Amino acid sequence: MRILVVGAGATGGYFGGRLAEAGRDVTFLVRPKRAAQLRADGLQILSPHGDVTLQPQLVTVDQITAPYDAVLLTVKAFALEAALADLATAVGPQTMIVPVLNGMRHLDALIARFGEAAVLGGVCLVATTLDPQGRIKQLAEFQQLIYGERDGPVSARVQALDAAVQGAGFVARASGTIMQEMWEKWILLATMGSITCLLRGTVGDIEAAPGGAGLALEVLGECVAVATQSGYPPGEAYLTRTRASVTAKGSSSAPSMYRDLSQGLPVEADQIVGDMLARARGFGIAAPILTAAYASLSIYSRRVAGG
Repeated sequence: MRILVVGAGATGGYFGGRLAEAGRDVTFLVRPKRAAQLRADGLQILSPHGDVTLQPQLVTVDQITAPYDAVLLTVKAFALEAALADLATAVGPQTMIVPVLNGMRHLDALIARFGEAAVLGGVCLVATTLDPQGRIKQLAEFQQLIYGERDGPVSARVQALDAAVQGAGFVARASGTIMQEMWEKWILLATMGSITCLLRGTVGDIEAAPGGAGLALEVLGECVAVATQSGYPPGEAYLTRTRASVTAKGSSSAPSMYRDLSQGLPVEADQIVGDMLARARGFGIAAPILTAAYASLSIYSRRVAGG
């Protein structure tokens, strides 16, 4: 299976790099600047699961000559519009697009551009970052890539994709409930992103602050209410784990949104927090913590953009 990984940053570089290391036919679609860096230094992964340096197959947008069997879309949400144009010649009638972006808004954009049939659902669970040298650093041991048809059952094409990505050094799993899993990740990200960015601290910092744990549980409740009204209510086991995760004493956990904010980088405020808030308002759900977090993130985003 010919796989095109769109982006060789923290997420695409990690999963694509592991697939390439395992001998799969993987090509990275990158911008010229990143291509030059990778050709000079290789794709470098620093990980508790083992470091590796690869010389990956690279293409820039003008070098794509034929469709791929699968496209792993790993760009940040604010880079999606440019990526849609870049992908045009890489997507054919049989191509599977597996997006692992956060939230849900990207699905509408992909379906509008490439049609219902091309777009699968996807979730990645990994903590990685790109260091100043362009190396991919894995910050924790968990690493999962999950994919499936958006309407449910595991199809023959998803089985073929599953066979192609198994045994590459990370947990890979075909799902018959991918939309539920996407919503559950979004609940966690919106909760964690809202509370850590609003209060400027890790989970442990917030738990230790007066009223901090209660605020974390309040925003979690807001997000769960939105998911439930949308038709994807999380189960009790998920809720128990997530409540414990967002209120863990002494935890250094914080989402990538908080790490990006701490470094003065652009954040996915609209896609992770803003869209959750918009859906809450559409359902008439009171969401005061989401409202405060989105207002704060919007001020930050305007400053980063120079507005």
